[in-house]
Amino acid sequence: MKQDGIMRVGIVGAGWIAEKAAITLRGIAECEGYAIASRSLEKAQAFAEEWGFAKAYGSYSELIADAEVDLVYVATPHSHHFDVTREALLTGKPCLVEKAFMANHRQALEIVELAHKEKVFLAEAIWTRYQPVVAIVRDIISQGRIGTPRLVTATLGYSMGEKPRIMRPDLCGGALLDLGVYALNFVRMFFPSDIVSMEGQCVKSQTGMDLTNTISLVLANGMVCNLQSSAACVGDNIGVIAGTDGNIIIDNINNPQKVTVNTHNRVFVEDIHVPQQVTGYEYQFIACRQALLDGLLEPREMPHEETLYIMQLMDSLRKKWGVRYPKDDN
Repeated sequence: MKQDGIMRVGIVGAGWIAEKAAITLRGIAECEGYAIASRSLEKAQAFAEEWGFAKAYGSYSELIADAEVDLVYVATPHSHHFDVTREALLTGKPCLVEKAFMANHRQALEIVELAHKEKVFLAEAIWTRYQPVVAIVRDIISQGRIGTPRLVTATLGYSMGEKPRIMRPDLCGGALLDLGVYALNFVRMFFPSDIVSMEGQCVKSQTGMDLTNTISLVLANGMVCNLQSSAACVGDNIGVIAGTDGNIIIDNINNPQKVTVNTHNRVFVEDIHVPQQVTGYEYQFIACRQALLDGLLEPREMPHEETLYIMQLMDSLRKKWGVRYPKDDN
């Protein structure tokens, strides 16, 4: 970062996630959408013109080589995260990598170990981990307002049709890596207790990808967590933390806007609304900037250990379900 303190972000991939990041970066004073890279130079140039980026590149390597880029945001499908992240780390470029972090735990471990070896900052862009709602809910729990938590339920579902990133094994398809990752993180960011039992079921597409799944966890602290994700239906997307003296209802585990606190017999206590957002993505960029200023190799909000643990859980579930990607064999 230069003396002005502005973090210049280079985005790899010019799809809809990159567009959301561009909108976000426009609304953050401390960060700037500086460069965009696509495999199509024309697409990159059109993106740069639309969103006011200074540089447009027709290859990922050119963006990585740009000395002005302070952070590489990897916004390609998760099937394509490994190679570009590896190249960036070897070039000494800090990386923020979209969820799911990698195709599998083996890739994730290799990338995390490389970041540590090269002493380069690396973060997973699981945006819910960075949002203010995390502290809000943790405070409610720690204050004992719902008593002792005993049960978590969470659902995330979107009717996504025949999208290639869901249907194709070579794109690491299925609901788990795209949506179920949020449900697993919903549990872990509030209750990082060891998982002593994990079961799950899924319904597959004709291409062998999980379209709808259910996961049941038993934690070492005695809690039970029932999670569902689906790329084939419209879910309520609600998360509930149920305790001995009340419950907490989160309106949307994918991007919480409201937290409802109830006491005994589900008697309403209050609604807590999250701070006004740019898009909700801003918190991960701000966290990365602060971590870089502080000389850290990972963000406080999503340590590498957690990223690896979630990837390991998803590998185990896919193995149970017989959901395999070509990259699992490489």
